Amino acid sequence: MDIQAAVTRSPQADFTIEPVQMAPPRDHEVVVRIAGVGLCHTDLVARDQFIPIPLPAVLGHEGAGVVEAVGAAVTKVKPGDTVVLGFNSCGTCARCRDNLPSYCRDFPVLNYPGARPDGSSGLSQDGNRISGHFFGQSSFASHALAHERNVVKVDASGLDLSILGPLGCGFQTGAGGVMRSLACHPGSSIAIFGGGPVGLAAVMGAVIQNCATIILVEPVAARRQMALELGATHVIDPAAGDVTAAIRAIVPDGIDYGFETSGREEVVAAALAALGSHGLLGLVGVPPRPDSTLPINLAAFITYGHRIVGIIEGDSDPDRFIPELIALHRQGRFPFDRLIRTFPLAQINQAVATQHQGGCIKAVLLP
Repeated sequence: MDIQAAVTRSPQADFTIEPVQMAPPRDHEVVVRIAGVGLCHTDLVARDQFIPIPLPAVLGHEGAGVVEAVGAAVTKVKPGDTVVLGFNSCGTCARCRDNLPSYCRDFPVLNYPGARPDGSSGLSQDGNRISGHFFGQSSFASHALAHERNVVKVDASGLDLSILGPLGCGFQTGAGGVMRSLACHPGSSIAIFGGGPVGLAAVMGAVIQNCATIILVEPVAARRQMALELGATHVIDPAAGDVTAAIRAIVPDGIDYGFETSGREEVVAAALAALGSHGLLGLVGVPPRPDSTLPINLAAFITYGHRIVGIIEGDSDPDRFIPELIALHRQGRFPFDRLIRTFPLAQINQAVATQHQGGCIKAVLLP
């Protein structure tokens, strides 16, 4: 079938809206008409080849929409179902069997290469291959060809389906990072570094977990204000001085939990220095370079029992956690819609620039 897609052809370059041909779904594949798709930092680092997906490619991995067709072996959904698209996983490895599919043994192979595991792509243009299947979906398009495993059926009645897509990655990463990966306990303290979509979802997750002290470190004033409105107890402008000292002025013994979303080495170091005894730091930010490293004082690390954990997709099992987040949203406890600004898919480059400049928190593209 013929679809319209935002195609990336070279690093740092603008996306272009072009006609693309999509193959029919294979046995376990699903065709989804995209109602909306979130714009995520991971899409941009793939465009710029931090994730070396072969170009040209169709990216996008926070889609939501309506199932239009299914492969012969699909049992999970049927045409007409409303769905959120998440990441792909094998379903058979040890981590998948532990309900931790974000740590699937084959996660890189199933989500990053721009192809199915057999090397084929379901997308082409005038007979020439275009990389697809990014996170099992490539949803910067009017339609996505997804795998059955990364499609989550949701009850979207009374909700705007077009803005549910970010629940499939950014929002579940932030909320799940606090609610599942760190499992913050009631009455605890947490500092969240970065007030983008992931960081502000983490603020909402910390409120849900009944954290007593919720600190957001963020340079953009509007995002600090949003954090306060969402339930943060304190905000810190990193331009005002020593971030670690500012956190310890609030929590002298150090924080119980840290959640770092920027990937910048100096921010991770400040977060680690703010940890209290037996504190736990979660890392979700994509670093600026593949060889980014962190120097650690081993004696202090051991003495105070500090812990660091890398987090992918908030330790989420999407089939369970995305409906949980929707239920919390219906209760008014996870108001993620306050973070979203929509753009037509044709204005994807404007959306990229606006989000980068801080003019919106989370851009969602409408095909």
